[in-house]
Amino acid sequence: MADDLRSHRRTTPIADDDLLRQLGYKPELTRRMGPFGNFAISFSVISVLSGCMTLYGFGLNTGGPSVMMWGWVGVGLMVMLVGAGLAEITSVFPTSGALFHMADQLGGKRWGWYTGWLNLLGLLGAIAGIDYGAAMFSGAFLNLQFGFEPTPGKIMAIYLCILLLHAGLNLFGVRLVSVLNSISVWWHLAGVAVIVGVLTLVPSHHQSPSFVFGEFVNNTGWSSHLYVVFIGLLLAQYTFSGYDASAHLSEETTNAQVSAARGIVRSIFWSWIAGFVLLAGLTFSIQDYAATQASGTGVPPAQIFLDALGESGAKALLLIVIIAQLFCGNAETAAASRMVYSFSRDGALPGAGWWRRVHPRTGTPRHAVWLAVIVAAVLAAPSLYSPTAYAAVTAINVIGITPAYAIPIFLRVKNRATFTAGPWNLGRWGVPVGCIAVAWVALVTVLFCLPQSRPEHGWVSVTTFNYAPVALGAVFFFAWLWWHVAGRRHYEVPAPVSQDLANLEEEVV
Repeated sequence: MADDLRSHRRTTPIADDDLLRQLGYKPELTRRMGPFGNFAISFSVISVLSGCMTLYGFGLNTGGPSVMMWGWVGVGLMVMLVGAGLAEITSVFPTSGALFHMADQLGGKRWGWYTGWLNLLGLLGAIAGIDYGAAMFSGAFLNLQFGFEPTPGKIMAIYLCILLLHAGLNLFGVRLVSVLNSISVWWHLAGVAVIVGVLTLVPSHHQSPSFVFGEFVNNTGWSSHLYVVFIGLLLAQYTFSGYDASAHLSEETTNAQVSAARGIVRSIFWSWIAGFVLLAGLTFSIQDYAATQASGTGVPPAQIFLDALGESGAKALLLIVIIAQLFCGNAETAAASRMVYSFSRDGALPGAGWWRRVHPRTGTPRHAVWLAVIVAAVLAAPSLYSPTAYAAVTAINVIGITPAYAIPIFLRVKNRATFTAGPWNLGRWGVPVGCIAVAWVALVTVLFCLPQSRPEHGWVSVTTFNYAPVALGAVFFFAWLWWHVAGRRHYEVPAPVSQDLANLEEEVV
């Protein structure tokens, strides 16, 4: 029957809801998002004004300008390959489950199970990283405006308020989410243009190209420059994540087989260009490197704005960044809630019947939205006592979600003889692109489990410990435990059916 489905898809375009029924799912979500809206959600989640800005201080210490700039170019190229490989599979399986559904269909039940848990960890870590970064920048703005002292407790309070805001916005339905994401695209592009334009024209002093593209800085405590270069790639790799949002929203997107695949690739490409321009604009405008690193605002980009433009100009640019980060966090909350919904729909999560409920009026999985923001709040809790915890939260995002990208691609390469591509595909380049993508993901997953700063006197403390591998290990342990307790009995991804049978089932219902 699955072979019949592949043959049919090869020759005949399939309507969105008909394809969903053939994949075994009853359409429940509201399909109101167009191709631009689907691209916009991934572009908003990648958000160069979030990832680049919040980890800019990390980059200043971990390799400095040269690693930030060249790392952005190299990582962007690799992520384009990962995204293209994922887009090709999304064209075949455009469902809210996205990665775990692809892995299940290509590799079997256990592949889907563990991919789903990895994907869920990464998405929830992304909400924490994005919204906590927005809280840090909000604290910097309040510091300039009112003399607010951005202590960990106060930043956490702001963070919780932002989570509540994003939960509230996501309860109103996908149409509002789509509108906000469309605005977000233009806000990000205009914001980068304004920030870079002002930083180019106003300051009387700029750094030299040799500084921006050649200066290496190592304040990690590690003696190996190569090691520092590798862990310094976190800035770019963290920013280039979340583009699976296009796949997670595919059940709410028109012409999803093509729109979701294109949304992934286009969001990466335009973020690659915009991020390079933004990083270059910031780095050329550094007035005092040491003062930027030790900024009293808590975020080095705010110090660059302050030194280059004065207080009024700095506050104006910070507002641009903060609003962009709020757009980003809202989009990520939407993507994560759809993952919670779809994983529950297939019986994977404890209390699955509760989390999979869809509100009859808005067509939104409201309970899944609340679960996503509550877990994100817990993930950021170590930031109350550890100054390195934020970098660990971003690493949790990377080592959770990035391997989840690679598993379906690996299975597609492994099963290349039986894999039948959808309308959007890489043709004969699918296998080589997939091999490179999987190798890259394996490398960065190992890198971001490593310590990011050298412990003093050789002893690890709460301020130097990398919590990311602990979170990864905890999720794997819980996934293994829950599989034996309930997963193997209750977790079930529907098998594909023929179009005639799907139509008959729909008539019966």
